[in-house]
Amino acid sequence: MKAKLTFLICGLCAATAVAGFENWTSKDGRKAELELVSVSETDGEKTGTFRMRNGRTVTLKASDLTEDDAAKLNDFKAEAPAGEAEGGGPSAFDKVLDGNLVKLDGKSFKRHTPEAGPEKYYIFYYTASWCPPCQAYTPSLVEFYSKNKNENFEIVLISSDQDEGDMKDYAIDKKMEWPQLKLSRVEKFKKDFDHGVRGIPSVITCDLEGNIVSRTSSIAELEKLVK
Repeated sequence: MKAKLTFLICGLCAATAVAGFENWTSKDGRKAELELVSVSETDGEKTGTFRMRNGRTVTLKASDLTEDDAAKLNDFKAEAPAGEAEGGGPSAFDKVLDGNLVKLDGKSFKRHTPEAGPEKYYIFYYTASWCPPCQAYTPSLVEFYSKNKNENFEIVLISSDQDEGDMKDYAIDKKMEWPQLKLSRVEKFKKDFDHGVRGIPSVITCDLEGNIVSRTSSIAELEKLVK
């Protein structure tokens, strides 16, 4: 707990308070401004998932907190629906995606930090610029994204290119509007999440817990899924 709060305070101490964020205090008196987004229970003890201002998440147990804050954590259940209505809660992919997404801005990639994650699904598009079937399929996915993008899903491109320039040119050529995982983090992502991809293009849809809910690349099926 001490190490977690020390890290949080370093990143947050200069910021001013915003709606949804409040002070949480550990038993040893350390404070951090966090937003409580969900509460779970393990072995009879409540554990809160908190959002930091940079979008990252951290978990703290009731036993880590002061008596008053532990009570706040325990009472959160009644407020959960309102919190969920804001969408973009924690997901199994946060540790790999947070701070490691880029998005096309004109003719260059810029770091992409979404205000909130999708409410239901991540659609991971495994592809590469050198792949002829990918080149043929991508325009259909671009059209799907343009017509259907909503708060329920986000597409993240997982590239098999070896050069960021090729990845960028591919995005420009196909007018991709979705974020892409940095090339330097692709191997880490594949190691942490083995989606069983043996060829590209491949479209894998996952819920926020990391479970695969669909392996279809059918645009019609994707449209049904995300509505």
